[in-house]
Amino acid sequence: MSDVLDLTDKVALVTGGTRGLGYAMAHAFADHGADVIVASRKADACERVAAEIAAKGRRSLGVPCHVGHWDQVTALAETAYDAFGRVDILVNNAGLSPLYPSLAQVTEELFDKVVGINLKGPFRLSALVGERMAAGDGGSIINISSTAAEQPSPEAEPYGAAKAGINSLTRSLAFAYGPTVRANTIEAGPFLTDISKAWDMAAFEARAKESMALGRGGRPDEIVGAALYLASDASSFTTGAVIRVDGGARL
Repeated sequence: MSDVLDLTDKVALVTGGTRGLGYAMAHAFADHGADVIVASRKADACERVAAEIAAKGRRSLGVPCHVGHWDQVTALAETAYDAFGRVDILVNNAGLSPLYPSLAQVTEELFDKVVGINLKGPFRLSALVGERMAAGDGGSIINISSTAAEQPSPEAEPYGAAKAGINSLTRSLAFAYGPTVRANTIEAGPFLTDISKAWDMAAFEARAKESMALGRGGRPDEIVGAALYLASDASSFTTGAVIRVDGGARL
């Protein structure tokens, strides 16, 4: 029986791929046979992760890119196609959710930055890559959203609004580039990535026991199963979907 999760000779492009969920997904794709392009804002981090993936025997490239800037997103897409000739899997993972004292104190700069990274960048990159996927052999677009899209809070309202936009965008992309391109969302709950180092962990753990069926935050590697499913032929009849990977969080 063939391995439905086999990604041999596929090319994956992962934004925010140097840490957290993006790092876990980039390595998982390589472990299942894909060549991987890793993008994030820091060039040295991109180079480090690309070298790790290359050490596994896969082709890899690190590309510094701030996805909130239209021109950098365009350059990322061009670099990917110049280097590999194709992109079969696009993961829009880069995200940002800064703290602020109150809604009224959210500055225009902060608002634009949050929406730019979480929504504008994925829109532009999906359009550039999705169009080429549809004109070629097809592919899979995976957007990383958040339960904040469905359960926004005053502490993360610009972020929640942007992620709600991602959920809507995914559905639009599925129709825009189908039937050969599939577009899906992973709606992630709280994961214990680098950002969680700033949390009050005692308070978080108490809330998790009350509000999550699994009673804990997720490990970055626990995003991998959903990502491999959506990246591979295992999800050949799945598109326009929002798949919650959130430990059973109550919404």
